[in-house]
Amino acid sequence: MDRKWWTLIAVSVGIFMLLMDITIVNVALPDIQRELHASFDDLQWVVNAYALSLAALLLTAGSIADLFGRRRLFAIGLVLFTAASMTCGLSSGPLMLNVARAIQGVGGATMLATSLALIAGAFHGRDRGVAFGVYGAVIGAAVAVGPVVGGALTSGIGWEWIFFVNVPIGVVALALTLTRVDESRDPHATRVDWLGLLTFSGGLFLLVFGLTQANDAGWGSTEIVGCLGGAAVLLATFLVVERRQARPMFDLTLLRVPAFAGVSLLTLALSASMFAMFLYLTLYIQNVLGFDPLQAGLRFLPVSLVSFVVAPLAGRLTVRIPVRWLLFGGLLLVAGGLALMSGIDATSGWTALLPGFVLAGVGIGMANPAIASTAVGVVSHQRAGMASGINNTCRQVGLAIGIATLGAVFQHALTTRLGGGFGGGRALAAPHGAVSHAFHAAFASALHDILLIATGIALVGALAGLALVRQRDFVVGYAPAPAGAEAGAAQVETAAEPAA
Repeated sequence: MDRKWWTLIAVSVGIFMLLMDITIVNVALPDIQRELHASFDDLQWVVNAYALSLAALLLTAGSIADLFGRRRLFAIGLVLFTAASMTCGLSSGPLMLNVARAIQGVGGATMLATSLALIAGAFHGRDRGVAFGVYGAVIGAAVAVGPVVGGALTSGIGWEWIFFVNVPIGVVALALTLTRVDESRDPHATRVDWLGLLTFSGGLFLLVFGLTQANDAGWGSTEIVGCLGGAAVLLATFLVVERRQARPMFDLTLLRVPAFAGVSLLTLALSASMFAMFLYLTLYIQNVLGFDPLQAGLRFLPVSLVSFVVAPLAGRLTVRIPVRWLLFGGLLLVAGGLALMSGIDATSGWTALLPGFVLAGVGIGMANPAIASTAVGVVSHQRAGMASGINNTCRQVGLAIGIATLGAVFQHALTTRLGGGFGGGRALAAPHGAVSHAFHAAFASALHDILLIATGIALVGALAGLALVRQRDFVVGYAPAPAGAEAGAAQVETAAEPAA
């Protein structure tokens, strides 16, 4: 077999493992909570530790790979991700698990930042389009099967196996990478923006940490005021640093293009609303409705499958109608789906969520191809790699901030309705058998509150897309990637070619 196809196989295996880990973990959280005696804050960090390190290092990892070699960085990422996965499964407490999840994110960032460049360097002409189509299908499949695979492993042999399963996959991908993938570099790469990395990652961490801990420590406490103030200072410093860099990791001048600013806001809003809500919907389906992990995973299939089917259809529409309408319509449908789900009460079953799941799935499938085509279509060919990396960073930042913000509101609402009896960050620690009608009602009511907030966030994203994304901002001669490359994509798709 030609080496280029081995490159596609190696990259696809690694990326499948990386992206499945974003969705596979949600259905295992209640089991992790019980076995590790984790608090509500701990559960948030199981997701956020991964998302934060992925967001903070994604752009920097691309620069390091250009300088030291993309295959080398992809292999290092595989080693980190695989070793961290083993550590996650062996974790004896929440702190160990969350530190390992952060290291997983570091490995994931290096893999994601180099994957498309490796494919683009190996393929040319018509074969490149085929490779991108396969890559997009792998992304869609990973997102779709994650909850079901996670549920099956957790129900069948234990939550640890959602991490242990990565070990043999990672070993195979590493062997293929070292033996079958050619090395490539950017001959013009000069230096890495370390100061930008430190200020950006430090600011994000303090922001999310402050939001996560605010209910327990008190919003006016020295700790929380210090965290949020420090985040503001570091993020402001990051903006100053990036404006003065010759080769910044985040080119702020791209935000001067209204369409790019609009699609960035919309991407952040999609992650901070719908994708952030998956954590709390999972806890509701398992801890309140009493479904086991596999049953919970199956109940998320309508969202995954509908978005998977709609995405390629919407991808074809990006060349026929202005993408602003796909962006606006997609986020509007997501907002509608969230609003429908907010109608739950103490007597609701899981089917009360189904209409919202289907509507939101259509919206996700409609928006994702338009997001990908817009992010790289409104900048020059030479800057498309940077633009795609920024868009992916917005996804992860939105997820982390959304989980922290919605979690702060949710925890406050739940403990208030329960009279503080489940405070201290352990509002979800009650075993299934002890879930009373009062707890059920309080949980449903708190979930209703954050679903409405998420609805508002999605609406803001929809309006940003409609107001800022203009057809005249697209680069002349730009042609969107084949629709197949967009199917179900929650990460970068069309920026692969410029990354070469």
